[in-house]
Amino acid sequence: MIGIIYFIVIILANTVGAISGMGGGVIIKPVLDFIGYHSVAAISFYSTVAVFTMSISSTIRQVKSGQTIRWRTVLWVSLGAVVGGILGNISFESLLGYFDSESTVQLIQIGLTIVTLLFAFLYTKYDWRSFHFDSIIGYLFCGFTLGFLASLLGIGGGPINVSLLMLMFSLPIKEATIYSICTIFFSQLAKLVTITVNTGFDRYDLTMLLYVIPAAILGGLLGAKASQQLSPKKVTTIFQAVIAVVLLINLYNGWRILIR
Repeated sequence: MIGIIYFIVIILANTVGAISGMGGGVIIKPVLDFIGYHSVAAISFYSTVAVFTMSISSTIRQVKSGQTIRWRTVLWVSLGAVVGGILGNISFESLLGYFDSESTVQLIQIGLTIVTLLFAFLYTKYDWRSFHFDSIIGYLFCGFTLGFLASLLGIGGGPINVSLLMLMFSLPIKEATIYSICTIFFSQLAKLVTITVNTGFDRYDLTMLLYVIPAAILGGLLGAKASQQLSPKKVTTIFQAVIAVVLLINLYNGWRILIR
């Protein structure tokens, strides 16, 4: 039964995530936290696998559709994301080892997620000034920041991906979503490799991947198809609506932990 619930959550989350460039994890993580069936580490792992799989299927569909991608930008941002993804996962494991309660780590994740959600919402809502960085250092810094937060928070990428790409490189939102998904692929690949080397997969119920992976593929394909048909204004509306909903879920999850 729990596998079916995860399947439904992930296919819906990844469809919206592929459309908006958020990656789905920003929805998957708090919803699975709310369900509370698995540990914090397991939920972060399932979210990572789902978002990683979605990024593959979504990117392949975007390329096949003839979407122009500046691979120089993808290369340097993704390189930064790999390094950030590795350090983000190391930081996550360090927090799990440092604090006696998983709830404390969960609260830290929720707090940082709320900060990124507010930044993303305010940036797209009030159309803040953007910059035109076009240096390798700028690309690496952007990728590192996104990769670190994605792995630490277990959300794959989240709304900060799109907002930071728009802020630093003056990208329109639909183009930013494409680069966001590419960045998510590399940051989550880095996290999975780090898990393989450091802790392995013995502590996870891998049978859940039979539900997670197919749902992630379907969500990525559906989201990429829908993204091509929607106007930038509609993508922005979906982006902001998802942020508002996820913000409320995170606030509720945080409140529920605090009153235990």
